[in-house]
Amino acid sequence: MFNHFSKITGLLLVVICLLCLFAANVYADVEKETGGLYDGSVSYIVQPGDTLSKIAQTFNIDLNLLMRANNLKTTVIKQYQVLNIPSGDIETIATSRGSITREDFLLLTRAIYAEARGESFDGQVAIGAVILNRTESPYFPDSIREVILQRNERICQFTPVSNGTINLKPDEAAVQAAVKALEGYDPTGGALFFYNPHISTDNWIKTLPVLTKIGKHVFATKA
Repeated sequence: MFNHFSKITGLLLVVICLLCLFAANVYADVEKETGGLYDGSVSYIVQPGDTLSKIAQTFNIDLNLLMRANNLKTTVIKQYQVLNIPSGDIETIATSRGSITREDFLLLTRAIYAEARGESFDGQVAIGAVILNRTESPYFPDSIREVILQRNERICQFTPVSNGTINLKPDEAAVQAAVKALEGYDPTGGALFFYNPHISTDNWIKTLPVLTKIGKHVFATKA
């Protein structure tokens, strides 16, 4: 029973580390665009049964690079040893919300930043959750890119797409909010819509069943 639990815990840790490294790689791209600095690495705790070559394969990085990053002279590692995982070439990763590409992840962070910059962390995660909820709904497209860029008779579903703020460079908070949403956290309780009641001119959206309110946004579901 304990071994089974340890395996599950180890697998979950690998997934979380992969997601964090994936985010680090994307944020490193953003930082390069803006002239910032980011080391693009995460820490990984060696689990029972791990080998250095297995860890290198899991994170899609060269074994020698992994050894150099940790000043290792041999491939011998110890259980619960902390390893530094340098940036690899991760392009796609499986999450609790399905597989996501680097491009979709960056677009998700841009949408979160454009829609919710200045909001609380939960308020930012909530925007990401709505986008991800739509990909799982039969009423909307099934990819992040298609959901964010969706138009209905020339009207964009997301204002940042129409006014150009979707192209703003996301900050690290938006990146972390995207990670949290992809881990399955949804502070909206399954919302498919959100709006700011103080500036929205759409009367229809205000008739939808409200699930919660976070910061300036109201989160609703389909009637």
